[in-house]
Amino acid sequence: MFDKQTYISRRKALAEKMKSEGGIIVFLGNVDAPAQYSNNPYKWRQDSTWLYFFGIDEPRYAAVLDIDSGTETIYADDADIDDVIWNGPTPSVAEYAATTGISRTASYRDLEMAVGMAQCSGRKVHTIPPTRYYNKIRLSQLSIWEPSVPLVKAIISMRLVKTPEEIAAIDAACDLGREMHVRARKGIRPGRIEQEIVGEMESVALSKGWGVSFSTILTQHGEVFHCHDHSAAIESGRLLVIDAGVESNCHYASDFTRTYPTGGKFTPRQKDIYDIVCDCNNAAFEMIRPGISYREVHLAISRLMLERLSCLGLVRGNVDDMLSQGVAGLFMPHGLGHNMGLDVHDMEDYGEDLVGYDDDQKRSPLLGLGSLRMARRLVPGNVITDEPGIYFIPALIAKWKEEGKCSEFINFSALESYRDFGGIRLEDDVLVTEDGARRLGSRRLPIESREVELAMEADLAGN
Repeated sequence: MFDKQTYISRRKALAEKMKSEGGIIVFLGNVDAPAQYSNNPYKWRQDSTWLYFFGIDEPRYAAVLDIDSGTETIYADDADIDDVIWNGPTPSVAEYAATTGISRTASYRDLEMAVGMAQCSGRKVHTIPPTRYYNKIRLSQLSIWEPSVPLVKAIISMRLVKTPEEIAAIDAACDLGREMHVRARKGIRPGRIEQEIVGEMESVALSKGWGVSFSTILTQHGEVFHCHDHSAAIESGRLLVIDAGVESNCHYASDFTRTYPTGGKFTPRQKDIYDIVCDCNNAAFEMIRPGISYREVHLAISRLMLERLSCLGLVRGNVDDMLSQGVAGLFMPHGLGHNMGLDVHDMEDYGEDLVGYDDDQKRSPLLGLGSLRMARRLVPGNVITDEPGIYFIPALIAKWKEEGKCSEFINFSALESYRDFGGIRLEDDVLVTEDGARRLGSRRLPIESREVELAMEADLAGN
């Protein structure tokens, strides 16, 4: 937890933003979720909104913030003797509440009475969209059927801009993430099973943090964005995409991606594509500054990518026309980046468009641009990812070829020789500053193609 004044200030700011709405705000923390059976739950993870406003990292807590009166109440129950037998002594609810600056507490079951009284009085009851099934059921028991859009927008406006203490926490998570990626890179050897490398790298996340911030992607099939099958042996001459991050003990995330030549050296063809992606990553970073929209950055990177692919003979024609027809989406079907913070895709439980788009922006129907999760005009304190990629997805290429889609721009014959290429993605975590941007973490992972080869050469010599 941060200092209790942090949580007091956050709740006060939220109440001020919601003053014109009036009523009460209901917050639900998470409860343990059974895996195979109730006494064998999934690993405990608190709700991120709860963490942001209260910081209490314990299950079965709720709270009500009365916007009109300013009163705040924590709803939870002290441990009974059975809890103590199995889990040991724990602080009381009052003690936990004091750490977040709240003096009023009540039993968890009293939440129904508090909400019911507000509803009977005709007062507004605000809450966020639930993600866990228990919380969906709990809200239905409280006769709360719809989330509050004003509340969601108010929280988004706060969480989009990270405070200095949050930035320090993300920097620390990024340093752990870097350590995890270095461990993975050192383990790349032809013949090793991918799972062995995953186990080694995730040991960093588990021994020094809460764990991974999302399921690790480590694959020689980089054209498959979310490939979690780690059963293959490393084959020389291929590309290994590693997309992974750490969630720190205070629950802030990192998210990096690097792509490595499995034998330590890029082939000429691999280097050609790799250098395009690397240049796109660097170009995006140079553009990031307050006032520019991340949609503009995505489009600029798409333009650069198409220009460079044109030089390789894979596309042809006017770049503006290619952009308007969505040709870039064939090679990069995802967006340039997303928000990051307490969640690796920060706040997307509130609704991707509400989080990632300004009120005057509309999501594009084009492949690639339409998947852009963060399109907003950037402001100091935004934390975003910069993750361009180029992929050769056989099924997608075949579909476009069969349909004749954008055939005037795409050299399908030349693409045939790339069917087994895979994909390349390069990702850094970036903070928008007052006058530009900086990459998060104390040191950047090697990214230039020659830099990567030298690092892998040193890894081999060290082992």
